[in-house]
Amino acid sequence: MDPKTSALQRLTHRVLEARDGKTALNIRGGNTKHFYGNPPRGATLDVRGLSGIISYEPTELVITVLAGTPLAEVQEVLAARGQCLPFEPPHFGPSGTLGGMVAAGIAGPARASVGPLRDYVLGVTMLNGMGELLTFGGQVMKNVAGYDVSRVIAGSMGILGVICEVSLKVMPTLPASNTRYLDIDEAAALRQLNRWAGEGLAVTASSWHQGRLHVRLGGAIAAVGRCQRQVGGREIAPQDAAGWWSDIRDHRHEFFALTDSELQRGQCLWRLSVPDTARPMAFLGEPFIEWGGAQRWYRSTAPAAQIRSAASAVGGHATLVRAADKSPGAFAALTQPLMQVHRRLKQSFDPAGIFNPGRLYAEL
Repeated sequence: MDPKTSALQRLTHRVLEARDGKTALNIRGGNTKHFYGNPPRGATLDVRGLSGIISYEPTELVITVLAGTPLAEVQEVLAARGQCLPFEPPHFGPSGTLGGMVAAGIAGPARASVGPLRDYVLGVTMLNGMGELLTFGGQVMKNVAGYDVSRVIAGSMGILGVICEVSLKVMPTLPASNTRYLDIDEAAALRQLNRWAGEGLAVTASSWHQGRLHVRLGGAIAAVGRCQRQVGGREIAPQDAAGWWSDIRDHRHEFFALTDSELQRGQCLWRLSVPDTARPMAFLGEPFIEWGGAQRWYRSTAPAAQIRSAASAVGGHATLVRAADKSPGAFAALTQPLMQVHRRLKQSFDPAGIFNPGRLYAEL
């Protein structure tokens, strides 16, 4: 019996046992995103036995990978052919897996220029709460109540089932890249980023923190050269620039490093998704701004209600990413119609409610 079949049989057996015993399962790969979402509950269901690249067609820009495969391994294979996952998924550690990447649905610094992770998911094979192996997208398509299930799985935090295999669209690596920085205050940085967006500059990533704006340009060599002159500022050496963006992506930058002592004193890390034209909101705490102004991180001791009210007031929402107490809920509450959609999906895939209960929302 091949390793994939054997691993699938073991997982199926565990799922059926949990279903019959009505016991919760905490689906886990490399465990690098344990801090994200609401606290995990249940017995660990380790998917790392499902590891390996099933197929890779560089000319078709498609790769199919088992969920327990280390993300670093996938990116190394792609890089050898001059290709990449353009949304720059965070690793949060060397053991991060492809399945965890899809389940969390988080993208890195390039998200504003290339789109979200879910736009690159072509197909998913998943083990549901009845122990059935379902395939969505690709060669076989099975819809549940008309939903585009492959995209729904992205960011579902494992509440619908065990991701077993994923097919992804990949892209060629950009031929040129250049990172520059300008010393500028928050309001001016937001205005400048919006101006550049309107002018169509080849900005592939941006960050603002403590009076310094970093801008990464990417694309054809000639286009990057033109954009450098428009942006101005000072250039960062390529090796230093690569370290800067990967440190932001994986939260190694000191801004994201909340100590246990800080967490116990009520310091929290919030992520606000807001319109890129939203006004500065430094009253919430210390900011770190990405995605042209559309993603704003705050280290704050402000009450959750105040943070979420401020985000809602400008047409956005807030996620509690790191905190000692996540009783306010990691994710912003849904409207009743949207929650009903989530409940129907959960009932369709996991009627016994065994997968990652409460990880996304307490009601699920």
